Amino acid sequence: MTLSFLHRLTGKHRTRSANRQLGAVLAFVAGAANAGGFLAVQRYTSHMTGVISGVADDLASGGFALALAGLFSLFAFMAGAACTALLVNWARQRQMHSKYALPLLLEAALLLAFGLVGAHLEALAHLLVPTAVLLLCFIMGLQNAILTKISQAEIRTTHMTGVVTDLGLELGRLLYWNGATAPDSVHFVRANRDKLFIHSLVLGLFFVGGVVGALAFKQFGFSATLPIALLLVLLALPPLIHDLQLA
Repeated sequence: MTLSFLHRLTGKHRTRSANRQLGAVLAFVAGAANAGGFLAVQRYTSHMTGVISGVADDLASGGFALALAGLFSLFAFMAGAACTALLVNWARQRQMHSKYALPLLLEAALLLAFGLVGAHLEALAHLLVPTAVLLLCFIMGLQNAILTKISQAEIRTTHMTGVVTDLGLELGRLLYWNGATAPDSVHFVRANRDKLFIHSLVLGLFFVGGVVGALAFKQFGFSATLPIALLLVLLALPPLIHDLQLA
């Protein structure tokens, strides 16, 4: 990757292709962190639908401690998204090129913190497992908000429900038989092949990231977070260096 390419991926001047390329990379990162995180703490932390349903189930069955833990996970994810908004808006007011790179750099630091926490899980599991879960939820909220903000909610990278729904809709349009309807008619059904491609790419890389993350965690344990964090630092550095040169 050249410096100019990386700067285009995370710099403040955005293009649709850069948004999609960054989304693809971050979908891989999210898949790896989510799958590796599950092996570490037995929780998926990237999607809040299951967490909210779990809270409802726990409340109904009298599991108030578990319900409270789920609520904390929800608030951690929300806090991560709020943190991205704070960082981006703070940097935007200062006209910084690194306004989208700052959350990525923070995500890299937190992934390294997760690796350090995980190294001591066996010794203090009762304390560190809940901490690791909250940390992962915060990281996922942080990352999901980055692409949501950059792409105007076109691309999500940490949960695939919306991606799969959009894929299903476009596949339905692709398979629809228009019959005698003229192609220039307002009633002609046409699939958005561009959307099919980007959502297929994001879904595929999320899956590949999950496989790589799970295998890496099995093989290397919590040190598997190191290459993911380094990748995020690599993405974040060019606009940060640009800002430092202008300072």
